[in-house]
Amino acid sequence: MGTNTEINEQFSALAGAVRGPVFAPEAEGYDEERTGYQLLAPHRPAVVVGATGEEDVRAAVAFAAEHGMKVAVQASGHGLAGPLDGGVLISTGRMSGVRVDAEARTAWVEAGARWERVIEASAPYGLAPLSGSLPSVGAVSYTLGGGVGLMARRYGFAADHVNRIDLVTADGELRQVTADSDPDLFWGLRGGGGNFGVVTGMEIGLFPVARVYGGGLYFDVEQVPDVLDAWRRWTRDVPEEMTSGVGMLVYPDLPMFPEPMRGRHVAHIQISYLGTAEDGERLVAPLRALGPLLKDSLHEVPFTESGAVFEDPDQPHPYRSDNRLVADLDPQALAALTKTAGPSAPAMCVVGLRHLGGALARTPRTGNAVGHRDAAYLVSVLSLVEPGAERTVRDLHREALAPFADGALGRSLNFSFGAIDQDQVRSAFAPEDHRRLTELKERYDPELLFHCNHAVSA
Repeated sequence: MGTNTEINEQFSALAGAVRGPVFAPEAEGYDEERTGYQLLAPHRPAVVVGATGEEDVRAAVAFAAEHGMKVAVQASGHGLAGPLDGGVLISTGRMSGVRVDAEARTAWVEAGARWERVIEASAPYGLAPLSGSLPSVGAVSYTLGGGVGLMARRYGFAADHVNRIDLVTADGELRQVTADSDPDLFWGLRGGGGNFGVVTGMEIGLFPVARVYGGGLYFDVEQVPDVLDAWRRWTRDVPEEMTSGVGMLVYPDLPMFPEPMRGRHVAHIQISYLGTAEDGERLVAPLRALGPLLKDSLHEVPFTESGAVFEDPDQPHPYRSDNRLVADLDPQALAALTKTAGPSAPAMCVVGLRHLGGALARTPRTGNAVGHRDAAYLVSVLSLVEPGAERTVRDLHREALAPFADGALGRSLNFSFGAIDQDQVRSAFAPEDHRRLTELKERYDPELLFHCNHAVSA
């Protein structure tokens, strides 16, 4: 960029052009601003802009373009794809406003708002968004990647219910993108991720849901070794109002973990049912009968407490993950996965299964770039990464997912935590859709300003 004096002058000019704070690497608050929920290989930008509104975003993008710098965007920092080395990091956490139009059943969500804010703002009207398992995840990034939430089988992907997106493109222009104003870009933004600019806000649909029957059933895998396949068989006949998954991991025998789980290989069946508690009890009865339960937390809860369904940990940590979208779950593959990710695994391996189908399989009224709607299940593996163990974790994930190779349709970008190559990005989309996305990338970001986001390219 030039000499230290020139750099300081340029950063001073940027600071004068935005309302929010600007952090250089030596500044107090820089490390806190650049580090999100994912602690492994965080961004190391030349400068961080703590954006407070769309004009700050425009100024940051224009500055990066003028000086030949790359741009990354971070709200909560859960789904970090690849780190930014140098360049401009736009931190959107200060842009956290949410406005609900109860009559229209919509919410306007700013760039850095987390689902918990959207849930809280919607609840007084008896409405709920298509949020995911962890309420502290950023709503915009989740939705741009598709978004498989707690009501997914009933209402589809979060990306299916977006009405408008405000976007700053690489030329520094703010665009209000709708199906009418720019149908191609609107198509690509919903499911194509953050490839085409910086989203400053979006209007999403809300749904008349105040409560769900949900929670978890916890089993010791040693006592119920076929629990994954039993859940698979159970999903064959459940209604679309039932969205479920399974999490499986070996709990360390340490006092910080719940006593019934310590030292055990635990399978946690996760339930979110949009129906009465009585019907929910009837539907889950076959699961309760699988064997002795370590814990049963199923009950009717307000949607404001929906984070209790998956009970995902909410503390920052270093991790990597991989996944496959599959047409079916082979019982032998599930048995192999249970063994590979079990007590003998060389690193902690959290298995995640999601039941898809239902509304997820149907094309929305306004089509979008979400890939592999014909997938019936998602299989994911996630591991905490100790220093020097990244290769061990990568090999473990490869072995764990290998039995699903024959039935794999592709992958989900939202469940891919860490850098992936272009072939892996391509696998998230149908070939024609990927070609269309690369054409949009060439049109709106020809200089690849935005590249830390599972970027598409030819």
